[in-house]
Order: sequence, then structure tokens, then C-alpha cells
Amino acid sequence: MFDRLIKFLSSLKLTVVLLALGLVLVFVGTLAQVHEGLYNAQTRFFKSWFVVGATLFGTKMPWLILPGGYTIGSALFVSLVTAHFTRFHWTWRRSGIFMTHLGVILLLLGQLGTDMLSTESAMRLEAGQTKNYSEDFHACELALINQSLPDDEEVVSIPERFVRAKGEIKHPQLPFTVKVREYWPNSMVESATEGVKPPVAVVPHVTAGYGKKVWVFPLPVTQDMESRNIPSATVEVFAGTESKGIWLVTAQSSASQSFEVDGKPWGLALRFKRYYKPYSLTLLDFTHDRYPGTDLPKDFRSRIRIDHPAKNERRETEIYMNNPLRYAGLTFYQLQMVDEQTAREAMARNPGEKVTPSSTFQVVKNPSWLTPYLACVMVGAGLAVQFLIHLVEFARKRKTPVPAAANNVKAKNNQPRKGAEIAKK
Repeated sequence: MFDRLIKFLSSLKLTVVLLALGLVLVFVGTLAQVHEGLYNAQTRFFKSWFVVGATLFGTKMPWLILPGGYTIGSALFVSLVTAHFTRFHWTWRRSGIFMTHLGVILLLLGQLGTDMLSTESAMRLEAGQTKNYSEDFHACELALINQSLPDDEEVVSIPERFVRAKGEIKHPQLPFTVKVREYWPNSMVESATEGVKPPVAVVPHVTAGYGKKVWVFPLPVTQDMESRNIPSATVEVFAGTESKGIWLVTAQSSASQSFEVDGKPWGLALRFKRYYKPYSLTLLDFTHDRYPGTDLPKDFRSRIRIDHPAKNERRETEIYMNNPLRYAGLTFYQLQMVDEQTAREAMARNPGEKVTPSSTFQVVKNPSWLTPYLACVMVGAGLAVQFLIHLVEFARKRKTPVPAAANNVKAKNNQPRKGAEIAKK
């Protein structure tokens, strides 16, 4: 039984089937981006074990079941490793093949490490502003902030999935309980005005904070790459059985709202997930050059200052297009820029919206970013080594002289027989 399993895992047929399933998955997942968006399609098709249901050319197929990216990648990894140790035996003549296989294995492991360990976030800075954190593009968190400490703030972060599930939220570091009453996955919050309430607006049932003077407009969940969902929720805080109030929290405004429990001040906010750093970045200046006569960007350039107290480091550097900053395991790319002209144009289109000049960096953490480069080098070197080995063997065979006995035999074979000559006559 075990031998059959090993034979099945190391078979070439399994590899061909897995590669075919991978092609189908990439095809279906690419088409699904039209309806589900890039982020959701990548998560559902390529960062999962199984895919249930898909939409192709506008037709929903709930019955379609496919292995996810993790399943196909793991099966390919197991098949390759099994075949490597059961069907191939180490010899110098096959060193190139071994090197190529190790490169493919490293490539699969590197992709898994990227999916599991990498994070992408954004840091938006206005001129002269300093920050020591970046914010996630999609994921949100319910932040409960202990504001009683003299110099620092202690933050208890509750992932958005617990807010989405509603119900009660408890944490060992919290002397109170949070109960989520309402949740909107995407919304817009506006100040309430006198007169008739719009029919699509929702009046949140709150007793404290700025939520008493606003309306909530529920919006459909967006799949557009250029926009993101803005969740909102109403939460109630209980200290034992005593209710401290009901607040409206929204990712549209990351400002915290204060309350007290046992004489200690606390803050409450729903915001995009933050990734704090042991250092800070300050935007000193930025430039946005365009091609003459057009709005096409020619150059984005930001001058920043890095302050790292633990390393006693304070220096200035520039981040611009195709020239990211690599620092402390992170890569800062110049993502977006809003100069004064763009800000004025945006406020002219939306008079009620305040737009300030700013520079936004994409912050990428990928501990295995070197793995694909090393894997490709190993695969290329392995193919080159294997080709050279066969080339040298072929050249040696061409140079080896044929023995005299072999020449005599060859000559005799070339002489026509008498019977054959008579037959020809």
C-alpha cells in the first residue's frame, strides 16, 4: 500500500494533471477578477485550499469546485520531492538535474512564504508630518486604547472579523466588554442636517460620541481596485452589567472617542489595521513633475527623514519612481502623490471635501523576497550545467579514435559478397 502511494506521488501523470489544473485555476481566477475584484479573487482562488463556485463570462457556476492554489502548490511540492528521492539517483552526470529540481522546490517554498508572511500597507504623509505606522489597504481593526499611561498608549486591537460577526467581545486586557450592535461592511457617514431624512440614510442608535449627529448611508461592497470599503458599526461598552454608552465607530474617521472605566480613560476607534515601526518617517518635501502640456506624471519624488532612536540614527533620503527605500526589512515605494494643483482640482469637483497635499508610500514586508531570484539562478545554472555535461561527453566521443580491429570489421562488412555479385549479374 505504501509503495503504491509513493509510486502514485512520484508519477509523471500526477505532475501533468496538477499542471493542467493549475492552468485551469489561473484561467478561471483571472476571469473572476472582473466580477470579484483583484484582491478578493487572489484570496479566494490562489490563497485557498479549495474554490467553490465561480462566475465565467457573466454566468454563475455554484457547482464548480476546483483545488485552490495552496492545494495545487502543495501537491506539486510533494510530487517533486517524492520523485526526486525515489526515481533519481545522485551522480555527477545528473548534478544539473538535481540543481534544477532544487531550484523549483525553492521557488514553491518561496511563494508559500510570500503568501504567508508578506504584508502590504500604505503610509500617507503631509508636508512636515511624522508617522511611525502604516495602514492596511483593506483590513480594519477595532482599537481600544488605554489612555491612562503617562507617555505611551496601550492598544488592544480586535480584528474586523469579530466586529463583522457582532456579538460580545472580551479580552483579558480589557476591564470591560464590548457588544457590537450594528455593522455595515461599506458605508458613508455624513453630518445630519435639518429637514427630511434621505430614505437611504440610517439613523444610528447611539447615546454618546459624534454618532448622535450623523447619518449612515449603507453602500454595496466594492470590488474596484481603485477604491476600498469603509466599514462602520455601533458598539456598546459594558463595565460589568453597567452600560457606559453606545458609540458609532467608522473607518471613515480614525479619531478615537473617549470614555472612562474604573476612573481610567479609554479610547475607541474603528480604523484600518496599523503596522507600527520602532522608527518614524517625516516628509520634508515632495515634487510632482508632469510632462509639458499634459497631466501625465513625469516624476514623483519625496524627501524624507528617518529617525530611529534605538540605533541613534537620523538621516535624510529620497524616494522616487523606480527607486524605493529598503530599510529594516521593509520596502517603501512611491505610490501616490497629491500636489497643490491636484488638491485644488479635487476640491473644485467636490466642494464639501477637504483635500490636502500629501505623499503616499506603499510599504511592503516580504521576508522571502530574495527566494525567487535564487530559485531562478539555480534553475538556470542547473540547466546550463546539465547541457555542458552532455556537450563535453559528446565532444569526447567525437575525438575518441576508432580501434583498428573495428576498422577491419567495418571494411569487411563493406565488401560485397560473391553471391550478391552473381545475383546482381
